[in-house]
Amino acid sequence: MINNRLSDDIDLLLDQYFKDLHGELPGNLYDLVLTHIEKPLLLYVMNFAHGNQSKAAEILGLNRNTLRKKLKAHNIEF
Repeated sequence: MINNRLSDDIDLLLDQYFKDLHGELPGNLYDLVLTHIEKPLLLYVMNFAHGNQSKAAEILGLNRNTLRKKLKAHNIEF
């Protein structure tokens, strides 16, 4: 099941991230993770949808205007 693989990968990446901090506590981890995941997700889906924002928004479960705002925030143009 894809959900299990994604969560396993995220667990491994977060484990490594915390190890790399050597005991220091991170700040804004939620925003950090979302920022690093959202842009490649948007790029992948936009490529998958051949640049069609309506199709990409449907795949992502977003309103088309929300998708456009996110694309603009990440400087992604299609």
